Amino acid sequence: MALTGGIASGKSTVARRLAELGAVVVDADVIAREVVEPGTPGLARIAEEFGPGVIAPDGTLDRAALGAIIFGDEAARATLNAITHPAVGERSRALFAEALAADPDALVVYDVPLLVNERGEGRADEFDRVIVVSADEETRVRRLVELRGLDEADARRRVGAQAPESARLAIADIVIDANGTLDQTLAQVDEAWASLRTVRGRA
Repeated sequence: MALTGGIASGKSTVARRLAELGAVVVDADVIAREVVEPGTPGLARIAEEFGPGVIAPDGTLDRAALGAIIFGDEAARATLNAITHPAVGERSRALFAEALAADPDALVVYDVPLLVNERGEGRADEFDRVIVVSADEETRVRRLVELRGLDEADARRRVGAQAPESARLAIADIVIDANGTLDQTLAQVDEAWASLRTVRGRA
């Protein structure tokens, strides 16, 4: 199954809770970092496309510099995605297979932010269930400012660069409303987990 949500929606909190409950969580963001480590073809392609300014002095990807280029520039984001997404997908599928080989009854959750775009296109049909962590725009902007130290303009730009909430909700089988308190969010995750286990005959 897939777990998705916009930036600062609370998706990472939900993923951690699912892991605590027994899910095997495959984190697309972690894999995305792995495929652009120094020496990888992905990092070489990024440097070629976006210039040496996106490479830090130690040879790693300068994420802040790259982010300044791609946020607000749809063509630049599309170029980056064309470089990284195939490698991320290949590695993710390998991890899914490993988890299910170890335990055929495992509940494998793919934690992926970019499951659908603003036109409703994406990969939702590859998964038997889609969990969407939902928070409204103002809540997400506030979290980016207060918790991640972004200025408000940058926070709004990053939220606006992603698919609208309506596109994510349209593909949801389960919605976790993360506008409230942490305890309220976790209670919904626990309830969703119980229902998923029941569906899989593991109650």
